[in-house]
Formats: sequence, structure tokens, C-alpha cells
Amino acid sequence: MEATQRFEKYVGQVFDGRYRIQKIIGIGGMAVVFEAEDFVMKRTVALKLLKDEINNDVQSVRRFINESRAVAMLNHPNIVAIYDVTVKDDLKYIVMENIRGITLKSYMNRKGVLNVKEALSFTEQILMALEHAHSKGIIHRDIKPQNIMLLRNGTIKVADFGIAKLPDVNETQEEQNKKAIGTVYYISPEQASGKPIDARSDLYSLGVMLYEMVTGRLPFRSEQLLNVAKMQVNEKPVPPSKRNAAVPKGVEQLILCAMEKDPAKRFQSAKEMLRVVTQLKNNPQANIKLLKHKPEKDKKKRPERQSRSMLPVIAGVATAFLITFSIAAFYVFSQLIIGDEDSQAQEISVRDFVGMTWSDAFAQDVGEDYYTFEVQYQFSETEEKGKILSQEPKAGESRKVIPGEQFCQVTLYVSQGVDEFKLEDYSIEEYREVELALDSRGLNYTVEEQYHDTIISGYVISTSPAAGSSVKAGDTITLYVSLGQEVRNTIVPNVVGMGEREAMHTLLGNNISLGKVTYQQSDLPEGTVISQSKNPLTEVPIGSTKIDLVVSAGNGTT
Repeated sequence: MEATQRFEKYVGQVFDGRYRIQKIIGIGGMAVVFEAEDFVMKRTVALKLLKDEINNDVQSVRRFINESRAVAMLNHPNIVAIYDVTVKDDLKYIVMENIRGITLKSYMNRKGVLNVKEALSFTEQILMALEHAHSKGIIHRDIKPQNIMLLRNGTIKVADFGIAKLPDVNETQEEQNKKAIGTVYYISPEQASGKPIDARSDLYSLGVMLYEMVTGRLPFRSEQLLNVAKMQVNEKPVPPSKRNAAVPKGVEQLILCAMEKDPAKRFQSAKEMLRVVTQLKNNPQANIKLLKHKPEKDKKKRPERQSRSMLPVIAGVATAFLITFSIAAFYVFSQLIIGDEDSQAQEISVRDFVGMTWSDAFAQDVGEDYYTFEVQYQFSETEEKGKILSQEPKAGESRKVIPGEQFCQVTLYVSQGVDEFKLEDYSIEEYREVELALDSRGLNYTVEEQYHDTIISGYVISTSPAAGSSVKAGDTITLYVSLGQEVRNTIVPNVVGMGEREAMHTLLGNNISLGKVTYQQSDLPEGTVISQSKNPLTEVPIGSTKIDLVVSAGNGTT
């Protein structure tokens, strides 16, 4: 249990007289992420602690500090905030905003193909974050769904600037080649080939993300990571509409422009791409007008023979990501020859952790340098608190690892025991926010849409069972979601000549409201309708139409 105690020993401890460690929420190859209480600010924070064995590793410490420096330069609602940094000989940690949400990757896995409106909303927020970062000279270099947090209210937070390029750091070509520069499924062609990068590389990665959101598939996949890297450099993606016919033409143009191999043919800035996304949000079917950019010419063209032989090799490196916990990233070494990845990697069969306690699973396997763990808590009626309910990947699946460098990430779903509670009142709340809230409590849900006269489209009308009912994890909640007011029309009846009361009942019977009634002297009998404000047989919307009447007050003689 020694390995376990290295991290669990911190639970209950107070760092620097201010941060009380409450529980482990993620473990990566480089760091452990705890939930902690900040006594001074009276808030819950996430505390990312560098592992003891990494403390003396110069490169890892540099990356750790780099992450804190990068985010400290940024202040934006769509970027995870860093509150405090401590770098001591024996203790190095970052205190950051505690995100009450899930990774965008987890959300995509649950939802499958996202609707275009939702995908564009997420893309818009990521672009606003990137525009801010790029304006400060910071390039993220690892934009992917695992590094994007989704809050309950639909807000996006960009996380993990650990491998970001800072404006005051001039890297040599060799340093760029040896630096971890992103995950192979999302890296730009220039990243994959070890070439210099700029802000447009982040836009390529975002284009890949948007492709995945609207199709449910990555543009390039292979069992061999090296093959994926080569595809990023050499192959054009299958048009999104070929994989999902519902993808509008304008959205497809947006994605393909962002994923151009030549950076000069892409959007040249986050601001430029944001302009198009905003346009498509208003009209996804629009044919967007893309600015034409001339391809860039290499100042120093390498000999053709050399360019073919100096191909990148992708090797994995374990890293603890900001809030997203541990996701495998990849090094690019352009000076190595093809084949080194396979010679270093070894294939393992994923262990079965189901039924163990979280502590036992970690104690048995962390020392092997094969696994990194993400912990997600779920309520359970059958398993005691702390028992592992399920895992991803499943036991027996094959994964390639490089011990101590390229890890197999395992998500462990851990029981929190039975949780019976009163269902909150979610009426007049945005349904997507409610879905995330239910999901966080271990509740299943179904959605039924219906028209409603007063609640706008996309907001919850009511639930079944009703608010205040006793529910427990695993129960299914039906969300009745508004489609907005049903637009229907009615025909204006002719009420001239009717008595006032009869005219009022006739209007109401046709779903038309009575407006202002004025009286004037007339030879018609008292109470008779003389005129109406809308002509008979006119078609008007139901529920929003009022008709004014002029009613006879008699002729005034006795």
C-alpha cells in the first residue's frame, strides 16, 4: 500500500496554512490533482501537485512552471483560471479554478454526434479563448476535446497550457522537435512534421475537433500512431457531409478551411474564424465567403531526398492535464527514423480493475509505469463506496505502452454508494444544463418535447417524477422540454351587429382576445357592435391577436 499512501497521505493535510486537501480527483504520469478547500477565499479549488519522483526532473518541472506562467498571463471567462503557484524544493503545486463539469470528450462520447447549433456554440467559445491567448502571444499547441471543460450551464473552459509556447521563449528547431507538441489525432501537419508553428496550428486542431463533433468520427484513425501522423501531413480528410449528410455546406466549408494542410490557406486568425462561426450560428445553411490567402513559400527548401527520409516518429509521454487529469500526449522527434516507436513500445493486456477499491487498483499498478488513471464517481445501489463499478478501456483490451513514457489511460468509475435525495425543481432552466445536472447525480433521463405558450424553446417545462419527489441514482427522469409557442392562425369572425356579450364570446371561441371597447351614440340598439378593428375573414395568429370594438350607446333620446 506504500504507493497508495504516497498520495492518500495528503488527504486532510493543509498546504501553506491555506489549502486543506479533501480528495483525489485524478492521477497522471506527472501530477496528482486534488480537490481542496481554500480557507482564505472560502472556496473549493483544484490543487495540482507535482509527483515526488518528478520533482528533480528538470524538463517536467519546466513544463509545470510553463503551465502556470501561461495561464497567469491570461484572464478570460473561457480559460481555466490559476489562483496560486508554489514552487519549493520538496513541494510544487498549482491552485486553479475547480471546474464543476466534464470534459468535452466525455460529453461527445455520451451524446455521439452533436447537433450543429451546439457544436458551433462550443467552437465559438473556444475561439474566443484562443483569440485572447493568441493576442498575448501564447499558442496552446494541444487543443483537443480532452482539454476542454464543459460546465453545467454550457460554458466552455479551455484547460492545460502545459505545452503552450510563450511569447518570451525563443525555441530552437531542435527544442521544438523534442518538445511535446500535442496529441497525434489533433495535431497540425506542421506539428507532425516538426516544422515551426504559429497560432494557425491551434485552428487546425480546432477544425479536427469540430469535424469530430458533427460526424462522431475523427478524420484520421489508425492502430499505428505513426500512420495517423503521416495522414495529418499527407492526406485530405473525407468531407464531413460524406459521413453525416446533415452537416450543412457552410459548416463543411468552415471545417475544411480550418484543416487545410498549408497554414496560409487556413483561417489566419481566431478572429477571422470566429467571424465565420458567428455567421453560421445565425444561418448554418449559409454559403460562407472565405478570404483567399496565398500559399507560403519555404524560404529554405530542403533537398527532396532529405525531406522523404527525415520523417517524424510519434512516441507517447505521460502528462497530468489541468482538470482533465491524465491524457496521453505525444513527442515529435524529427531526427529519428521510422520504426523507433514500434521498437520501444510493448503491447499489454489491460488489467481488470472492476470490483477492486480505487486504492487497491492504484497500489497494484502505479509502480509499473503502465497506467494513468482518471477517476469518475457514480452512485450505486449495489456496490459499497470506493468500489470500482466499471472501467474504460475494458479488461483484456490491448494497448501499446512505453514504460514510463507512453501510458495506457484508464478511466475508473467508482461507487459513491446509494444516494437518495429530493429531485430539484428544474422548470424554466435550459435543458442542456439540466441534463448535465442529472448526469452528475447519476440519474438517467429522457426528453419529450411539447409546445408551450409561455416557456421559450429549449427550456424545461416540468419533470416526471415531479420536483420534490424522492429519487436515487439510476432512476430515469422525463424532461418535458418546450418547443416554444405553437404558431397557428385563426380567422377573424364578423361580430358587427352582435350584442357586446355575444361578440366577446365569439372572439374568445376563435382564440382571439377582446381589446379596447369604446361606446358612441348610434341609432342602433344599445349594446350592439357598430365596428371592429380587424376586417372579418382576416387570418391572424392564435393567442397574440386583440380586436377592439365600437359599441352603440343608443341615440341618447328618451
